[in-house]
Amino acid sequence: MDSVKAKKHLGQHFLADPNIARRIVESLQLPDGVTEVLEIGPGMGVLTGTLLQHTEYRTSVVEIDRESVAYLQQHFPSLDGRIHSADFLKMDLGKLYNDQPISIIGNFPYNISTQIYFQVLAHRQQVREVVGMIQKEVADRLAEGPGTKTYGILSVLLQAYYKIEYLFTVPPHVFNPPPKVQSAVIRLTRNTTEKLDCDEKLFFKVVKQAFSTRRKTLRNALKPFGMLPENTTDPIFEKRAEQLSVADFVGLTQHVEKFRHND
Repeated sequence: MDSVKAKKHLGQHFLADPNIARRIVESLQLPDGVTEVLEIGPGMGVLTGTLLQHTEYRTSVVEIDRESVAYLQQHFPSLDGRIHSADFLKMDLGKLYNDQPISIIGNFPYNISTQIYFQVLAHRQQVREVVGMIQKEVADRLAEGPGTKTYGILSVLLQAYYKIEYLFTVPPHVFNPPPKVQSAVIRLTRNTTEKLDCDEKLFFKVVKQAFSTRRKTLRNALKPFGMLPENTTDPIFEKRAEQLSVADFVGLTQHVEKFRHND
């Protein structure tokens, strides 16, 4: 097998530039003594080949496309036993790595890039670092801070647990087939927050609800869902979701938590 046909329904745009692959791999920092690296969506292995040149960590890959799996098995025999023919969104990383810390890397399929980051959040105690190439528009959104129109749910949730760095922009012509948009590489590095100073499940709910009607004030966004008392005078409820930092959302969750306990 000499090549793999990119499949539109899988959001595949294969990286074809080894120099970009090298820059992406060199962006790995392996925090907290990480020795396991998982690549998502290797395709034809341009990134994989660069990863395998490094002996300071062990590379595994997860690929949902059976044609790509067959190609990788043929061209990368040293990966024997470490090519997972599976859907990353359904993987139990704790079971796969015995809860060991890992770094994740990849040219993420465009149609599931945000879902990949939600899966990372679900395994945030284990995933210490993520170096991902995604649509520039999504990268900008994840790295944005409060007060911007693109700041949203995933921005807040990821920034609660990770430091996010926009590393570099990648033009369409280095892919096969070229996407219609610019791409970018960002790095997430786990911060020191093991647990937020609030009910974390409620924090996720509050953030999602606050942004569900982002033009409304928090009072109007949260009130229909029984998340705040009728007579509260705290000025935070007159703000909109996009104006709040992660710390503000933690404080907001504490407000909601207190109200629910007293209700």
